[in-house]
Amino acid sequence: MRVLLLERDHVDYTQLLRAAAPDLELLAGETASGDAQTCPVWLGEPDLLLPLLRKGLRPKWLQSTWAGITPLLGLGLPRDYRLSRAVGIFGQPMAEYVLTYLLAHRRRVLARLASQVEQRWDNQVAPSLRGCKVLIVGTGEIGSDIARLLAPFGVELRGIARLPRPIAHFTEVVGLDELAEQVAWADCVVNVLPDTPATRDIYDAALFACMRSDALFINAGRGVAVVEADLVAALCAGHLAGAVIDVCREEPLPAGHPFWDAPRLLLTGHSSAPTEPSAMAQLFVDNLRRYRDGQALLGEVDFERGY
Repeated sequence: MRVLLLERDHVDYTQLLRAAAPDLELLAGETASGDAQTCPVWLGEPDLLLPLLRKGLRPKWLQSTWAGITPLLGLGLPRDYRLSRAVGIFGQPMAEYVLTYLLAHRRRVLARLASQVEQRWDNQVAPSLRGCKVLIVGTGEIGSDIARLLAPFGVELRGIARLPRPIAHFTEVVGLDELAEQVAWADCVVNVLPDTPATRDIYDAALFACMRSDALFINAGRGVAVVEADLVAALCAGHLAGAVIDVCREEPLPAGHPFWDAPRLLLTGHSSAPTEPSAMAQLFVDNLRRYRDGQALLGEVDFERGY
């Protein structure tokens, strides 16, 4: 089977896939895009594959190496093919990311560093994670893995999902319509929602006004979920204790953007859960077997739902 591989890290992917599936004929790198119409299967980054779709080309199956597939859902793009996104490989690193910055916030790591720079003794007591109230907005695979990692620390966990339902480690999971009520409860709000019409601009001035002034906001989902000017205004007004922002509407963040010098805002440069080629290659091989057997694909996208 001929597979078009468009990945910036295509050398590593080629080595991994040739070892795992030697029967594949891999066409890798930008020069291979000219053969796209002869490849029934495409594997790669959405932004590299998008120009081919815009030309009217399409595979029978496209496996994205990103969890987000928003670029492939634009108006006028073909939808008469199977599309799957990267799943099952980001939960652990994303959970570690949230734990890192939640602990740093609770233990006042940045505040103590600032005190040290000023040669000012800081002996303010820092609270334990035990009893910390964490709201995870988006309780899919990644949100559930975050909850699994936090639960042993005695954290009280609530979740927001498309549909309310019992989910392991959460004391309660409610619908998106209860978001304002739930953020008022939380010591920390973690956004890991996908990009859909229903999730854009939901973190606005009205919602930030509902949050506690000692709360931490972590956005590791999608940049379009946050009205950036409203977040900066909330931080400047002291309506939030801090924000950790991994994703922005425009990346890299341009010079002069208000996020660069917003008070108590930490940028982490879309680094929360990088794609590991070995894990992604294994997912592709698993899905390739499913594709050949006519089975449902892991992470298969419903074009109407958007994920």
